[in-house]
Amino acid sequence: MNTARALPLVAVSLALVGCVSFGAKVPPQLLRLTASSAAPANGGVVLAKGIAVAVSYPSAPVELSNNRVPVRVGATEVAYVKDAQWIDSPAHLFRDLLAETITARTGRPTLTPREAALTTGPRIGGRISEFGIDAGGHQASVVYDATLVRAGDQIETRRFTAKAPVSGNVDEASAGAAINAAANDVAVQVADWVGR
Repeated sequence: MNTARALPLVAVSLALVGCVSFGAKVPPQLLRLTASSAAPANGGVVLAKGIAVAVSYPSAPVELSNNRVPVRVGATEVAYVKDAQWIDSPAHLFRDLLAETITARTGRPTLTPREAALTTGPRIGGRISEFGIDAGGHQASVVYDATLVRAGDQIETRRFTAKAPVSGNVDEASAGAAINAAANDVAVQVADWVGR
């Protein structure tokens, strides 16, 4: 190929790279959950049989199967908070928050789903059915239906709920803070249930 002809094609291709967008624009800040109860650092421990708790990723409805923050505006309508995005899916964020809270409040280490086969201890999983803003009540709402398998394959189920007020207008900052508070409330309730 003639080099003189190839140079303009390369220049046009490079110019187009800056114009092409693959996916939605990422907002300047992303939201995450922060545990109100953090597990302390330690020098490592040898786990006794059945001590560790395996924490699975919860399932979630379609409205929570993305990184956006849902707002329920009626019985059948859902909108999303403008410019608000989680750093990961709500299911992954809640699982990590729950694991941290269980360790902090019970003193029992938690294992990821990939490590679950390493323990004969309790296993917890479930479904988050609400993890967003209720516009009518101007509050965050988190609902987690948990299933806990204890020693001896005893299975328990329980629904955990929490609400937290949204301060001011519903925007990315106020929505994130309110959901973080409600999610921590639920995580504490679950951790205390697991630790019984």
